[in-house]
Amino acid sequence: MADTTPLSRRRLFQASAGLAAALVPTGAAAKARLGDDGLYTEDWYVDSFLDLPEDFSAARARGRSFAIQWSQRGCIYCKELHTVYFADPAIEAPIRDAFDIVHLDLFGAREVTFLDGARFTEKALGQHERIRATPTFQFFAEVEGRPREVARMPGLLPRREFSAMFRYVAEGAYGTAPFDAWLGRQGKG
Repeated sequence: MADTTPLSRRRLFQASAGLAAALVPTGAAAKARLGDDGLYTEDWYVDSFLDLPEDFSAARARGRSFAIQWSQRGCIYCKELHTVYFADPAIEAPIRDAFDIVHLDLFGAREVTFLDGARFTEKALGQHERIRATPTFQFFAEVEGRPREVARMPGLLPRREFSAMFRYVAEGAYGTAPFDAWLGRQGKG
């Protein structure tokens, strides 16, 4: 039986990405890229049309967690995130396997539709969301039927805490305890 689902931008893009992935030799490791915009990013980050409600819904439909990562050109901690932290498979693999991450430029001019439907430039959205340091991760989940920020990681935490924050969100622990309390209990189990 033929698939009669309407073709959307996302489905077309996913199909082309799937074809491209099929052409990559198996066993190829994920790799950080330095873009023309001067920002480091990962080849497994979401290639987004910057329609965050659509990206959030797509992540949820696949049973994945959703986050936004903020960067800026010349950020030494952003470079470390991508070239050191994410170069470590013990850190990178569990995050890649559980999260859809959209990458935004703190000083960027691209138009973004935020989760509440409001439209901003990246820079204006960063100001609206009070992003003060990079890299910053904002983590979102459905709360009372709407996407809400459930955790935030401003700056680059030490490796153990960095990885733990992603587990905290993926496990939904934000609903039961603040991150610091949850993290303190992790070593006592």
